Amino acid sequence: MPADSPSLSPAELARYSRHILLPEIGVAGQQKLAAARVLVIGAGGLGSPAALYLAAAGVGTLGIADFDRVEAHNLQRQLLHDDQAIGQPKVSSAARRLRATNPFGKIVEHPEGVTVSNALTLFSSYDIIVDGTDTFATRYLNNDAAVLTRRPLVHGSVYKFEGQLTVFDSAAGAPCYRCLFPVPPAPGTVPNCGEAGVLGALCGVIGSLQALETIKLITGIGDPLRGRLLTYDALGQNFRTLKISRAPDCPVCGAQPKITALDPSHYDFSCAPVLPKNTAAMPDQSVPLEITVEETQRLLASAPADTLLIDVREAYEVEICRIAGAGLIPLRQIPEHLATLPHDKHLLIHCHHGGRSLRATEFLRAKGFPRVSNVAGGIDAWAERLDPAMRRY
Repeated sequence: MPADSPSLSPAELARYSRHILLPEIGVAGQQKLAAARVLVIGAGGLGSPAALYLAAAGVGTLGIADFDRVEAHNLQRQLLHDDQAIGQPKVSSAARRLRATNPFGKIVEHPEGVTVSNALTLFSSYDIIVDGTDTFATRYLNNDAAVLTRRPLVHGSVYKFEGQLTVFDSAAGAPCYRCLFPVPPAPGTVPNCGEAGVLGALCGVIGSLQALETIKLITGIGDPLRGRLLTYDALGQNFRTLKISRAPDCPVCGAQPKITALDPSHYDFSCAPVLPKNTAAMPDQSVPLEITVEETQRLLASAPADTLLIDVREAYEVEICRIAGAGLIPLRQIPEHLATLPHDKHLLIHCHHGGRSLRATEFLRAKGFPRVSNVAGGIDAWAERLDPAMRRY
């Protein structure tokens, strides 16, 4: 942490009096908070409570990195934003809320987010990194940049009703993210929150704990979660702490690291199912396994008698938005409708983002339907690229 300890004004002493009353923090601890520089990556479900509590706690410089814009479906859990912010950059919305929360801190906006090209420079200008991202590629990038710049990384993640929290800090001898997860999950095995959902209040629990771990690191109080993974089950209200060890052969923090710089190829992967590169095994080689939303629209308009659009989302999702003319068969009901689906038509299968529909497409092909294609990106891509007036979620 920075050695400089700025003096606190009477107004700041009054604002932070409940902190200062704690002997473990006192004036000296509050001065450390005022001198600290913390970068929060992601102004979303985890970044919202983490940033709010860090700003309120008096962190002197708080950076917010996010390239995304506010959408209506964010508001169920991303409490930095409100209805008026829909369509605006998340960093702008977040900065307004955080400056209103505490005018004494400095809020720095990083609208480009964290990239391979800027990560090392960006991380080097902060003391602690708080990772609130939700993609594996970004988590590996954040981890590697934190290791290479010797910065502690306060990691949090949520999935449905479960959360995880730890402090990756290889500079202090603790494990890093690659020690715990050496390789990303197999494609198609882990849905994102858009496919699986997440309980909004769960984000508040884990994000607040990330802020708490960050404050402990800054002030030097307590026992941070270095080398320990905290897991939380919201439905059973159970916390567990598991010990995690540093991997001697870790490719980034091990004895002989293979990753000594940020190479874009290290993060060029996705957890979306891998599509075949050729159509040799397809029943009808003229029909691709996957098509774009633009090609879907063209086929529906040019060959309506030969195509059938099938929506495999749930009924409540169709109430939010739908493509005109699409038939609804939720994914779990596809086996029950095999006898009613035509074999002589080109079946175009879509869902929200394309994960469920790909599974349905592969299932139907395996069941002998010769002409089935997955609509890449699903209805969300349709709304983004073809129908901006369509409600997104």
